[in-house]
Amino acid sequence: MEEKKDYQILDELYQVILDRREHPKEGSYTCYLWEKGLDKMLKKVGEESAEVIIGAKNGSRDEVIYETADLIYHLLVVLAYYGIKPSDIMEELKKRR
Repeated sequence: MEEKKDYQILDELYQVILDRREHPKEGSYTCYLWEKGLDKMLKKVGEESAEVIIGAKNGSRDEVIYETADLIYHLLVVLAYYGIKPSDIMEELKKRR
C-alpha cells in the first residue's frame, strides 16, 4: 500500500507546523504565519484557493498541482491553529463515503 505512505507527508508537515509554533525558527514562513495570526492564515487560504481556480481555468495540470500543494499547506496551518489533526479530516471523509 504505497499510497498510504504518500499521505504520511500530511502528518509530517502538520507536525512541523506545530513544532514551529512551539519552537520558532528565525526566517520560517510558518513562524511568520503564527506571528500574524488567524486573519493572515485565512487570507492565504483564500489566495491559494483562487490560484488553484486560476490554474484550473488555465488548463495547467502543473499549476493546479503546485497551487493545490500551497493550499493544502495553508489549510494545515489553519487546522493546527484549531488543534484539528489531518486524521480528524480523514475520519470525516470516511463517514461521508
